[in-house]
Amino acid sequence: MRRPTLKILVAVAGPLVVSGCASSGMTAAVSDPAAGFSTVQARTSGAIGKQAVWAQSQAETKSLAERIRNLVYKKTIGADTAVQVALLNNRGLQAAYAEVGLSAADVWQETMPVNPTASVSYSSIGIGRIIETAITSNILAMMTRSRRVGIADARFRQAQLNAAQETLRVAADTRRAWINAVAAWETVSYLNRSQVAADAASDLAQKLGETGAFSKTGQAREHVFNAELTGETAKARLNARLAKEELTRLMGLWGQDVDYSVPNALPALPKGPKNKSGIEAEALRNRIDLDVAKLELEATAKSYGLTNATRYVTDLQLMGGVEVEQEEEEGDKKDVVSGAAELEFSIPIFDTGQARMRKAELTYVRVANLLAEKAVNVRSETRSAYQAYRSTYDIARHYRNSVLPLRAKIEEESILTYNGMITNTFELLADTRARITSNILSLNAKREFYLAEVNLGTAIYGGGSESGGGETEVAAAEADEE
Repeated sequence: MRRPTLKILVAVAGPLVVSGCASSGMTAAVSDPAAGFSTVQARTSGAIGKQAVWAQSQAETKSLAERIRNLVYKKTIGADTAVQVALLNNRGLQAAYAEVGLSAADVWQETMPVNPTASVSYSSIGIGRIIETAITSNILAMMTRSRRVGIADARFRQAQLNAAQETLRVAADTRRAWINAVAAWETVSYLNRSQVAADAASDLAQKLGETGAFSKTGQAREHVFNAELTGETAKARLNARLAKEELTRLMGLWGQDVDYSVPNALPALPKGPKNKSGIEAEALRNRIDLDVAKLELEATAKSYGLTNATRYVTDLQLMGGVEVEQEEEEGDKKDVVSGAAELEFSIPIFDTGQARMRKAELTYVRVANLLAEKAVNVRSETRSAYQAYRSTYDIARHYRNSVLPLRAKIEEESILTYNGMITNTFELLADTRARITSNILSLNAKREFYLAEVNLGTAIYGGGSESGGGETEVAAAEADEE
């Protein structure tokens, strides 16, 4: 009874074992716990110049925590340090890296042949006994296995690029938060210095008013300026604290690790803006979200092939087995062994698969058009980002080279004429108030330039607010197969 059953089992399961051996190389690759993460590191290191790390154990997490503390605890951190800490410690980013591992596990699962189904039944009729065994294998799954592996592999590569995209986004958001925090504290620092002058002007107006040399209207004007400046300083201090808190949140810090500081001033403007020739072509080569869309088209095409393969036969199973019947003849019992094979499939009488084929074709066309639209948008976004970069640099330089020197000259001349008794105190104070306003505008212009520089990088490499969303169309196409 056992010997014939073993022969049938080998005959049915033999092709499964062979196909499993053929995929051993891919299985070994995707079963690696860090499968695919090297691609994430390669796509991001050149764009941000920092190291992304995927912590997969408690020991690795603890080691990263020590490294992060050495970077930030009671230190004044720069933009590069803030970005590195975010790449090491941002939990949302670590979750995105886990998605890469999940996708690798999906590929690993698809490389494995579908398990056959075995059944054993026993029955007795009178003095006879019947033992039936059967092994059922899904032939359709075996036939379409390479295509399903191809789809899973495309999704795996999409997951890698999505993780790289998320890495760039976190790095860009962290750099923006650092710029905003530093600019906010620079504004606070300048307003604090201006507050001293405003307090002195208000006291002077009060004393002059007591002597009758200054009208009540003039006194009120100086007092209200001082009061407004005090309010603006308090508001700027609140904005600075909130900006630093946003930076802390992006870096994933809490507890004692939040005891860090940022510089009180942004770096000086560079000598000149970067000249970008062929910036659209550079963006088309490097934009990660565009590569995700290309992989979406590839995965959809493979799903279309799978739809075509299963157009007429949607369920095909082969069953092989043996039947052992025990009979008694003239007082002797003997086993009668007989083999059996059964092929089971659905007959496409009503649903011939035309509707599913049409949906697959339209899905492919839709994804192809979305890819073309994204390519057009990438070109436009890059041009806009570069125009903003150049314009904000010119504006910030204008304030630095023209407006502020002129304001300083006016104040200097006012002091000279005041000392010479040509102008009065109130004209000098008015010039001081105007210079404060110009300096605040200059600080804002410099901040806008550095933010535009970050936006230019995201326009070239990716990492903006839009995500890839690569699996939607594939999932829709595959739903027809179920």
